[in-house]
Amino acid sequence: MKNLIAIGLVMVILSSCGKNTNEVSPQYKEITEMVFASGILEPDNIYNLTAQSEGYIVKLNITEGDIVKSGDVLAIVDNKQSVFSDKSATELLSISQTNVSTNAPALKQAEANIVLAAEKVKQDETQVTRYKKLLESNSVSKVEYENVLLALENSKTNLSNLEQAYKLQKQQADQQLIAQESQKNINAFFSDNNNIKAVVGGEVYKKMKETGDYVRKGDIIAVIGNANELYARLNIDESNIAKIKIGQNVIIQLNTSKETNYDGIVSEILPAFEDASQSFICKVKFSKEPDLKISGTQLQANIIIGSKAKAFVIPRRFLDFGNKVSIKGVDNPVDVKTGFISSEWVEIVEGLKESDVLIYKNK
Repeated sequence: MKNLIAIGLVMVILSSCGKNTNEVSPQYKEITEMVFASGILEPDNIYNLTAQSEGYIVKLNITEGDIVKSGDVLAIVDNKQSVFSDKSATELLSISQTNVSTNAPALKQAEANIVLAAEKVKQDETQVTRYKKLLESNSVSKVEYENVLLALENSKTNLSNLEQAYKLQKQQADQQLIAQESQKNINAFFSDNNNIKAVVGGEVYKKMKETGDYVRKGDIIAVIGNANELYARLNIDESNIAKIKIGQNVIIQLNTSKETNYDGIVSEILPAFEDASQSFICKVKFSKEPDLKISGTQLQANIIIGSKAKAFVIPRRFLDFGNKVSIKGVDNPVDVKTGFISSEWVEIVEGLKESDVLIYKNK
């Protein structure tokens, strides 16, 4: 009989303990508010190396993990159109340079015409002087003298026209040279775009194309980033983004080694909402670089928003949707106002007393 009583008491105690886990009263304790976020490990200054011309990749000088320097030629695209254009521009530039030289045929002919015209003016001036004397001695008529004067004016006009034509021809040749030099530089630029160069030095994290692939302008050939510095790229829910500030401490766990915590600091909050992940993005710099430095490694983080030494709290699981709690002896859920929220505790600012007993209802 005594044994049966003992067993009954144990069962009552166990039953009572089970009930107590579903009932709790508010209490004061230190609480730290944190925002949970998931993300990935990403190198700093990451960028896409893209094709700047269209054609087949005839040479690819990179493999994943390579360290490249700024200006290194990482790939070559076979774009025959730009090569032909560059060759044509070079030949046209050579012709333009010839046309402005001292031995340019057109300019030499124009200069010769000017010399002949100048000689004609001198001859006509001599003729005018001679006919003037003859007119004074009545050896020629006034009409004959006037005809000689008219011939001189025509010669001078012809010389002036040839000089102006020479200047115009020289100016046009100079303009053509400038235009062809500009076109040559433009074509050389586009031809140089066939050489895909590293914009910034770093490590090749991903190779997107292979030798022989056909690419169009803008196609991604490789992904390159800073090999010496990685950061945690976190996705922040829109309901929490207002709480995130630069300089806040962060505790990070890589999914590859969840037993290790890494410390970090929020270094940047991107100003735009990211449609792909439907979240806001913030960057976290590690206080100490993680042992694993593989881009794209998934991670989890807790951003420390703040702490309070003596907060009036309840276990987080007792807070229902819509900031409501169930109080023992009260028929309907009661609205409460919350403050700090941690992974386990919720600060209650208004709506509860220390004497209240909360009931946990399995959802």
